[in-house]
Amino acid sequence: MSEIVEQEPVLAKSLAKGLLAGLIAGLAATAAKSIAEKIYPPRTHGEPEPPEVLAERISDEVGVSLSSAEKAVAAETIHWGFGALTGAAYGALAEYFPAATAKEGASFGMALAALTHETALPAMGLSAEPEDQTARERTSEMASHVVYGLITETVRRFVRKQLG
Repeated sequence: MSEIVEQEPVLAKSLAKGLLAGLIAGLAATAAKSIAEKIYPPRTHGEPEPPEVLAERISDEVGVSLSSAEKAVAAETIHWGFGALTGAAYGALAEYFPAATAKEGASFGMALAALTHETALPAMGLSAEPEDQTARERTSEMASHVVYGLITETVRRFVRKQLG
């Protein structure tokens, strides 16, 4: 007797649905990453996070003095905005290149950590160069980005199925 294997329906590709599913997933993953960083923080000596440095730099460039509360709001806006936009880009990429979802999104998280914390952020002067970062900072950033990638893929897949 043959076993019946249920296959998932193949969804028609849709850039809009991929972007939306990824955006929602990026927000959920940003929340998960934030929780992971509370459990295993990358910086333990009060060093500013890259979004805080960027918010300060932008306010200096435009000549606006921000209060501590305004700086915190600006940094959170940068953090959540980046997470949402990165998730949306991932959702669009996954829509047309399913291989981008390798390892249930963990590969995406590791690539994002390499592109941001090991490359772009140091180049922009928003964080230390990788060789100047502590082992804790490097491992925490990689671990929290793997969490971000896993949650992004899990939520993206669920939302995309719901969108049809």
